[in-house]
Amino acid sequence: DGAAAAVEVLPEIVAAVGDKIEVWIDGGIRSGQSVLKALALGAKGTMIGRPWLYGLGAYGEDGVRLCLEMVHKELDLTMAFCGKTSIDQVDKGILYEPYPHRP
Repeated sequence: DGAAAAVEVLPEIVAAVGDKIEVWIDGGIRSGQSVLKALALGAKGTMIGRPWLYGLGAYGEDGVRLCLEMVHKELDLTMAFCGKTSIDQVDKGILYEPYPHRP
């Protein structure tokens, strides 16, 4: 459809609202890595849409619990790979920025 992904425009949204409101994202969050990326781009939090539904469908309440534990462990591990021990330490400096495209 040509629309930008939510995570692609997240930095612009965060910049536009400043400190007036917290920005949370709910789109494309599938893993602890995507949670970390959203936080690094300025989100104060994320929702986790489909993954917990998959867990619910597969194993009921236990599946939801397992899904949330997996996302938490992925987030913790990915933070460790970035040398971070606290969410408060996460910023866009952990992200790779590709060489700018030339016009």
